[in-house]
Amino acid sequence: MLGVNRKNIYRKSRLTQKDKILAHEINKVHIKHPSYGYRRLAWHMGINHKRVLRVMKKFNIKPPRRKIKHWCTVSTNSHTYTNLIKDLTPTKTHQLWCSDTSFFKFQGRFWYLVSIEDIYTRQVLSAFMGRQHDSQLVLGTIKQAIKNFKSTPKIFHSDQGTEFMAKIVTNFLESFGVKISASDKASPWQNGYKESFFGRFKDEFGDINRFDTSGELMAEIYSQINYYNQKRIHTALKMPPAVFANQT
Repeated sequence: MLGVNRKNIYRKSRLTQKDKILAHEINKVHIKHPSYGYRRLAWHMGINHKRVLRVMKKFNIKPPRRKIKHWCTVSTNSHTYTNLIKDLTPTKTHQLWCSDTSFFKFQGRFWYLVSIEDIYTRQVLSAFMGRQHDSQLVLGTIKQAIKNFKSTPKIFHSDQGTEFMAKIVTNFLESFGVKISASDKASPWQNGYKESFFGRFKDEFGDINRFDTSGELMAEIYSQINYYNQKRIHTALKMPPAVFANQT
């Protein structure tokens, strides 16, 4: 009587049911991978990204975590290093390491995290936490990366923070023949790899004050870095960094 084909009625009903099932599966994935947008969800689930996007919009599904920006750089002019990576696209491992420092305020006290990333593989090579925002924390992180991977980079890039430009750090790197690169002052986008890493890392990590002790906080941060390397799909690689590194 209404001029509507019976098949279209049933087809829409089946589509709605399939969408509900997919929405449920997306929410399940978000429990383990809370920052996955529609592209990473599609890669993880092995389905078309347009379908995932449509269902997320339909059911108003958004990644549970939200980004918070933090900066803790204190720049220095007591060096002659310049940005060597403006036009560089790494083509192999250990060609370019980038490093940065970020902070967490936990129970009224600041904790600092330094990490080093191989930009070709996007793998975090080492990460150290400490109470002091200083060169010793950076130097310890560099030494750990060298020990872990038995290699040094061709270029080591960071911002102009005093902890990176300290002689104890630059002299150590140069003793291995490493070229030192530094972003221009007040130009965080020139170290965009690490800015992106820390932004997403904090986005996914969530509320740090859910822990009772600093030991629990540190253990979970190191666990999250391991998750980033081993399990989390990187959009530039379409696979976890450690998986990509093992294939190169």
